[in-house]
Amino acid sequence: MTQIFGATSTTDDVLSGVSLKGRRVLVTGVSAGLGVETARALVAHGAHVVGAARDLAKAERATEQVRAAADQGGGAFELTALDLADLASVRACADRLNAQGAPFDLVIANAGVMATPFGHTKDGFETQFGTNHLGHFVLVNRIAGLMRDGARLVNVSSAGHRFANVDLDDPNFEHTPYEPFVAYGRSKTANILFAVAFDARHRARGVRATAVHPGGIMTELARHMAPGEIEAMVSRINEQAAAEGQKPFQFKSIPQGAATSVWAGVVAGADAVGGRYCENCRVSDVVPDDQPISLVNAGVRAYALDPARAEALWTKSEDMVGERFA
Repeated sequence: MTQIFGATSTTDDVLSGVSLKGRRVLVTGVSAGLGVETARALVAHGAHVVGAARDLAKAERATEQVRAAADQGGGAFELTALDLADLASVRACADRLNAQGAPFDLVIANAGVMATPFGHTKDGFETQFGTNHLGHFVLVNRIAGLMRDGARLVNVSSAGHRFANVDLDDPNFEHTPYEPFVAYGRSKTANILFAVAFDARHRARGVRATAVHPGGIMTELARHMAPGEIEAMVSRINEQAAAEGQKPFQFKSIPQGAATSVWAGVVAGADAVGGRYCENCRVSDVVPDDQPISLVNAGVRAYALDPARAEALWTKSEDMVGERFA
């Protein structure tokens, strides 16, 4: 009988009884929050996890629990340097992994930033689009040859994709007034569209890609928000929820937030999640673009799963980074 999981399920819940011995996994963003918990859960069940992080000293401190879990669970853990806001670092990371030649069964593109002040990556891209999407776009495509037949890609997106579709005419806000959460929404929509396009290109050999929303979790992701801004946002969400007769918004714990990533990566059926968007350890329903939806409700906007838009973003991304990928 298939186990049913939901919003309150944790990483340990979804991986109960699952052996990951012999599996090799790449997880980006292992210096805090969801990345650390994702790596911990995987190594505790025997996986060999390569954790990527910009600040290796910080990651070393943050992943002490991961190493302890690996010792107890028979897994293994190692770190590699990756600054997603610097394509030279991204390419160097991919080169190291390709030189090692060790294949991956799962790649979890977890790292990201949210609601940053207006700025640019080392390569001149708007910070959130460049970090959250383009950095992972280059990394994953450059190591796609290391992904075994039957491997999976999990892109960590967000319900924040509902804030905005991608803008292929002005991705760097050169002509558009900058709004932090509009930029965040664009980047999170891009994460989903990237999964759609990657899945279409690689599913013939059994490699599937999906995007996930972890839920609302108090992590370092909110470090760019002003004091009280989160509380004010939650208050507005709950006022809307009350008006609609919905339950109030509740934050998830970090183990609950990371659960959907590991569920989509190793537990869910490949055909069920391939090219889809998941939240609360299940595949989300598609909500038409003209239908109202609040942040306390589940669902993915139709524009984020549009294959034509996914292909257009792929081409635009290649143009921006100056590389072509199969």
